[in-house]
Amino acid sequence: MSTETRAPDATQSRPLDRMLGLDPDERRVLELAMPPARRMVPTIAWGVLWAISVVALLATSAFLITRAELIIHILWLGIPIVAVRMFALGRGVFRYLKQLQGHDASFRQLAAMRVGLLDRLVPLAPAGLGRTGRGDLLARLVDDVDELQFLPLRVAEPLITSTITALLAVAGIALISVPAALTLLVCLALSFIIATLAQARIAGGADRAIAPLRARLGDLVHDTITNLDTLRAYDALDTQLERIEVADRELSEALRRSSFGAGVVTGAMTLFAGVATVVALFWGVDPVVAGTMIPEFLTLIALVPLALFEVFALVPQAVAAWRRVRVSAGRIATVAPAEIPAEIPVASGSTPMPEGPLDLELADLSARWPHADRDAVSNLSLRIPAGARMLLAGESGAGKTTLANVLVRFLEYRGSFRVGGVEARDVDPDELRRRIGLIEQRAHIFDDSIRQNLLFARDTASDDELEAAIERVGLGAWMRERGGLDAPVGERGALVSGGQAQRIALARALLADFRVLVLDEPTANVDPGRADQLIADLIGAAGVDDTVIIISHTPIDPALVTQRVHLAAQ
Repeated sequence: MSTETRAPDATQSRPLDRMLGLDPDERRVLELAMPPARRMVPTIAWGVLWAISVVALLATSAFLITRAELIIHILWLGIPIVAVRMFALGRGVFRYLKQLQGHDASFRQLAAMRVGLLDRLVPLAPAGLGRTGRGDLLARLVDDVDELQFLPLRVAEPLITSTITALLAVAGIALISVPAALTLLVCLALSFIIATLAQARIAGGADRAIAPLRARLGDLVHDTITNLDTLRAYDALDTQLERIEVADRELSEALRRSSFGAGVVTGAMTLFAGVATVVALFWGVDPVVAGTMIPEFLTLIALVPLALFEVFALVPQAVAAWRRVRVSAGRIATVAPAEIPAEIPVASGSTPMPEGPLDLELADLSARWPHADRDAVSNLSLRIPAGARMLLAGESGAGKTTLANVLVRFLEYRGSFRVGGVEARDVDPDELRRRIGLIEQRAHIFDDSIRQNLLFARDTASDDELEAAIERVGLGAWMRERGGLDAPVGERGALVSGGQAQRIALARALLADFRVLVLDEPTANVDPGRADQLIADLIGAAGVDDTVIIISHTPIDPALVTQRVHLAAQ
């Protein structure tokens, strides 16, 4: 899942893809979920040997029991006895090796798939994930990826193993009785068609709905936990819990329907196994009476279908598993497509960033969010000299946050955006973000100590440097009251106020030594009476030659800024 190019795949749609209705992104995800042939071939080989042992065990057991009734001396039973022991041991050993090899291959591929998915998400985040809820994204990264491990285990290997074993068993029965073999073949085909269609009608919709319903439940639970205080404050917690209960009930119902469909498959297989056995007896009794077939073969052709259908039952179950796997693949392909949207920058530039203070110059700059049908910022021209304190104001929807994401190269742009005289698209986005930093409206605070929240910016910083950064943002006394750098801040900053979270984020930015700092709505979570003081402290903490861009829709003391720009809604 390389992210080096945004060009579409030149490979034409494959016939199998068209038959299965796969689009290129789904196919790439499924290909990533499949282990390489060097790992799958041994798994299939052990699986075939296990399935053959299951069928052969019952066949040789039937042969042995019947022969023991007809032959008195045990010496005539030596070969059947050894065969029964061999296939009994083989059934357990080969099943263990199949499971061991198969799970090893699947888990190894699962690790590679997670890394590949994260590699794909890195250039998309955060601008390219705006339409995906956090709970839904977590479900795709965990549950849907876990579901893909069943592609080799419950789809590919069972289909191949069962098909090979069924063909071998039918061929073996044909050596004894052609009519019995044809009957077995017809029963296998009918059981597959009827079981698959019945399962699809009963549980097909449920299989496809399980992943989205699980994601919806995860989204609701995540939102409830994240906004618990707000829900309680507005007496909306009971309503939210009712939504969770409804989502949980819908997911449970889908799981029950899926389980019921699996039960239908088992019942259909048992029914047709009995039909095949009865018809085999019908075809075999007369030849035994006529002396053209030995009695041992009659029990063999009658009982083999029972064992074969035990193995063949995996085929319709594999079809059901395929539906769930495909839904998960489609959800992953949606959040992490092979082709990066044109609105997301790719690492293509190699021009080095200039040292020292940075002037910013925008000329006819336009930008839009992924999947949007119009620009959020259009034909903006602006010059921001190094060391400026600029206020970027405007109504909600005017494009302020869009511009902030352009400045740190989370979003691609059209027109010109020069940083220190260098066109931004000619610079690697990661390199540019080492010089231009963004503090978002809700600064993310990790559930750890103050020290770890600061070391995130520069892991080589000493305690003296960390304390100096805290002092510069006005939190020195607060830190000492809390017990120093090892004081916890709580999950998502639960133990700090909105203003303190902004100051901690600014301290991180100071340690990162950004030359341009973009503050997106820094006073959004701060009491109005303290907003001006927070802005003054944030601006005062930055170096004289460092540029501070404040994005705000609320008034700010004019004395705190040197430049004001107002964006109008598009």
